[in-house]
Amino acid sequence: MPGMVVFGRRWGIASDDLVFPGAFELFIRLLWWIGTLILYTNHKGHFDCNGKSVLHIYLIGLLVVLALIILSLCAIVYVSAQGTITNPGSRRSMPTLVYLRALLYLPELVWACLGAVWVSDDGKCCDPATVGAVIAAVVASWIILLFTALGVIFVFDPLGNPRPSAAAMEPLGVRHLESNGGTQFLSSARSLAVKVWESRLRLLCCCLPQDESNRAAFSSISQLVSGFFLDTDLVPSDIAAGLALLHQEQDKMERSRDPELTVDHSPSSPIEEDLESELERAVHCMHFAAAAYGWPLYIYSNLLTGPCKLCGDCCRSRAAEYDIVGGDHLGCHFSSILESTGLQYRDFVHVSFHNQIYEIPFFVALDHKRESILVAVRGTLSLKDVLTDLSAECENLTIDGVTGACYAHKGISQAASYIYRKLVNDGILNQAFSIVPYKLVITGHSLGAGAAAVLAILLRNSFPTLKCYAFSPPGGLMSKALADHSKDFVVSVVLGKDLVPRLSLPNMEDLKRKILKIVSNCNKPKYRILLQGCWYELFGGNPDDFPSEMENRREEELSQPLLGEESLLIRHSSSYQSLASDDSPVHTLPHMPLFLPGRVLHIIEDGPTRRSCISQVRYRAEWSNEMAFGSILINPRMLVDHMPDAVLRALKSLTSDKPYSLCPSSSDQYDHNVV
Repeated sequence: MPGMVVFGRRWGIASDDLVFPGAFELFIRLLWWIGTLILYTNHKGHFDCNGKSVLHIYLIGLLVVLALIILSLCAIVYVSAQGTITNPGSRRSMPTLVYLRALLYLPELVWACLGAVWVSDDGKCCDPATVGAVIAAVVASWIILLFTALGVIFVFDPLGNPRPSAAAMEPLGVRHLESNGGTQFLSSARSLAVKVWESRLRLLCCCLPQDESNRAAFSSISQLVSGFFLDTDLVPSDIAAGLALLHQEQDKMERSRDPELTVDHSPSSPIEEDLESELERAVHCMHFAAAAYGWPLYIYSNLLTGPCKLCGDCCRSRAAEYDIVGGDHLGCHFSSILESTGLQYRDFVHVSFHNQIYEIPFFVALDHKRESILVAVRGTLSLKDVLTDLSAECENLTIDGVTGACYAHKGISQAASYIYRKLVNDGILNQAFSIVPYKLVITGHSLGAGAAAVLAILLRNSFPTLKCYAFSPPGGLMSKALADHSKDFVVSVVLGKDLVPRLSLPNMEDLKRKILKIVSNCNKPKYRILLQGCWYELFGGNPDDFPSEMENRREEELSQPLLGEESLLIRHSSSYQSLASDDSPVHTLPHMPLFLPGRVLHIIEDGPTRRSCISQVRYRAEWSNEMAFGSILINPRMLVDHMPDAVLRALKSLTSDKPYSLCPSSSDQYDHNVV
């Protein structure tokens, strides 16, 4: 689990992460060595060209260098495969092997230069096959050196301080967080982590304007992200292994659950007719929520016909028509909305594709079929939207008539406030209601669903009859008081094991705690965990059992995170109970709990979870509640179930009572024209 410490600093790779890269390089080096040996054997003593002595020395030296590299790789692969993630004792010789392997890059570099010199000076009159073999060897050497340099850059950890001082290596229970030294150490680590993540965000978002609002967003996101794994010493492969183990553990628990003991989360008030009518309205609104994504989703969902339908409209000059459309210079977005919804241009009151951090696109349309003024908010589609999603700290809201704490996701709350100002202050809603006296309906998917739910709460007092349909909204959205207040007018639709409705800071902390616990109690080497995990994800099978090799260790030792090769332990941090029992009375949540909005309509896939691509899928819908999404489920469909086209197909399958294929053809995917 600890990051490997070599060359005086900690790296973003552990000592048991070199099995697969080492084995791959070993395979390449063996083929290379065998090919060089065949070349040398066939031409030994009769190299018929200039510079044959140099060529002879080059081949002999290359064979020796490759042999030494092969031996070092064998040792690295063998040692790296020993021990477990949290028991690196049998891999203590790994730094020495890494130093030896790094040292062998010097003669390889020299021999690559020697081969290049020979090819350029003396290889012109030599056998073409020999020259080609030497050129291939030289190119292979430079490619391996290049990828090695890229690998070093990739695993470089800017937070990898040199080896901890003697005070940091005191035994368990000696060094406390409350001590001045411990507090100063953690404060410096947090400050450095925030600066590193802020620099990464600025580099990633270099195309965005570096104004004050963007810098504030970078700073808040950096503080959030940097502190998440600061109190642990997990490298990325540890997290991957933990997720693989957790997926199998969750599947094992799901298979052992008695169906008769399943808790019914259905509220007492809704009846079956209410469920059916809500499904009918939901599938209708989902067309508009999906249409808000514009041409990318339309083309993705209509690969064969979409480009042909849009190509004539995108470049056509209609400047007089576009006074209500912003941020859509070629008109492709608006053309796709017209195709998707089946509405006419005159049915749109306002369409905006203006997109900045905390400012997301939306449109207002007159839905004459359902007699509603419909506000559709776009979900995440740009880097700016991602930054809005990541601004996940809480922001207080002032809502009249709500008792209890009122707070919500900061980024989504500010995006909703932006749309609220546009709708109310700019008179967009007044303009719409002056045309037709319809009811107000708000909808959106993902980020748009969260913004739509918060927007509905903001508008509720002014429009008591409004309804909101939020498809796949973020789980960490609003406080319990706001979630309960929104049950009368907000319906959240969640498909299957979608990740996003289960995604919140408390749930992420819970996921971290589970990863630490299951990784610490697994007695398998990491390479086996990853291999079995890949096999299980691809082909399924029975979830494995995970015996513990640490049952005799003190519980307080198991509850400590590791911060370096010498196990720097932090007492009383937020993860201090991360490996403790789930029922530990001292376990506290470092973040305020946030919940899904309104009533939750959960669409569940019937039948076995693993099917072939051509299998027919049936769904059932049931009323659930926000507490049923209190933990993250690891599953291959956790991202697929979030896609808007998947949600729409599931809703259409429910309302038409027809199964659909897991890999539908482009002709029956997502036909928006019938609303």
